[in-house]
Amino acid sequence: MANILLDDLDQELERRGHRFCRYADDCNIYVQSLAAGQRVMESVVRFLERKLHLRVNREKSAVAPVGERKFLGHRLLLNGKLGISPKSIKRAKEKVRQTTRRNRGVSLVQVIVDLNRFLTGWVLYYRYAACRAELIRMDEWIRRKLRCYRLKQRKRGKSLAGFLQQLGASASLAHRLASSGKGWWRLSLARPVHQAMSKDWFAIQGLTSLVDKYDALQH
Repeated sequence: MANILLDDLDQELERRGHRFCRYADDCNIYVQSLAAGQRVMESVVRFLERKLHLRVNREKSAVAPVGERKFLGHRLLLNGKLGISPKSIKRAKEKVRQTTRRNRGVSLVQVIVDLNRFLTGWVLYYRYAACRAELIRMDEWIRRKLRCYRLKQRKRGKSLAGFLQQLGASASLAHRLASSGKGWWRLSLARPVHQAMSKDWFAIQGLTSLVDKYDALQH
């Protein structure tokens, strides 16, 4: 429906010689200065509202440097490449938080299955973005969230100490950590915990690595 209604807009922007990108009702127009942006914004709004009789969402519309605007979850970087918009990263983290909330009462295996469904589709969508550094940080953060989840499952005392020993931690360190009063988030960053539930350990559990999946998609 948007393509039918906005075909006239596409033709008008082409007639004016503007560089633009539109998907459904989401449209970015690229100009060389703030003044030009304000001028084009006013004229395009007039065209949409007076000629096409469409209402423009003023709250979502703005004139801004290209790096500050998002388009379909992406943003343009200064080098001209695509990146992931900060809001998209924020929404993805919120989804991970919901999936790894520590009161879910399901197994770590199920949490990983649920995460993989989301992460696989998410990284596939952003496969054309230059985002490897962000994905490395996201992977690390997700593993830390899962460490918290697993630690809370084992609780304190002998159960946690035995679990850490089973994964290679020394008996003294395991018992010291198990009796620690630190919160799960701080405890998840302790070296023995980090080493016991390493990247390789999570790979064995079947967790999708965003950066590994991204690298595979680049070939």
